[in-house]
Amino acid sequence: MKIIYSILCLSLMLLACQPKVDNSASVAFEANSKTVLAVLDGFQAESIDYASIYADDAVIAVTGFGASKDSLNLDELKASDQDNWTALDFKLLTDPVVLLPGVNADTKMAVGSVRYYGAWEVTRPATDSTEARSGVLKIYQSFDFDADGKINNQSGYGDFTGIRNYINSKEEKEEAEE
Repeated sequence: MKIIYSILCLSLMLLACQPKVDNSASVAFEANSKTVLAVLDGFQAESIDYASIYADDAVIAVTGFGASKDSLNLDELKASDQDNWTALDFKLLTDPVVLLPGVNADTKMAVGSVRYYGAWEVTRPATDSTEARSGVLKIYQSFDFDADGKINNQSGYGDFTGIRNYINSKEEKEEAEE
């Protein structure tokens, strides 16, 4: 019986000596995931609350082929979004949205950043002289956050130029024929 009590006591001592598990990256990921979902929902609704979601010094990477610059600041992002919403409609086809935690490249440990892969239906609405036309844009985006939980770095990879060219190709061809 003494042996059983001794083993039990030693086991409890070993368990008590274990370091606390740091789940701060998991907690940050959960909170930051809500922010990313708000961005996706806001983009579809053509209304994003930039002040509550983005840091003032946010950098948005521009990855388009032949882009004249490599990043946008927050004001340029707002203008770009507005231009896109004026010309096109966007609907996220991926349901449910699967958000993935980002990791530190060196340590391979989660850091609270958020990534997702998705498919968007991009539509040029019909006008008096043109029919509506749409296509599907597959995209990967990553979002990094500051200490206040606001997006401070955003990158997206997808062929947005290709989808715009596809959507507008019929209209441009008809205009050229006239």
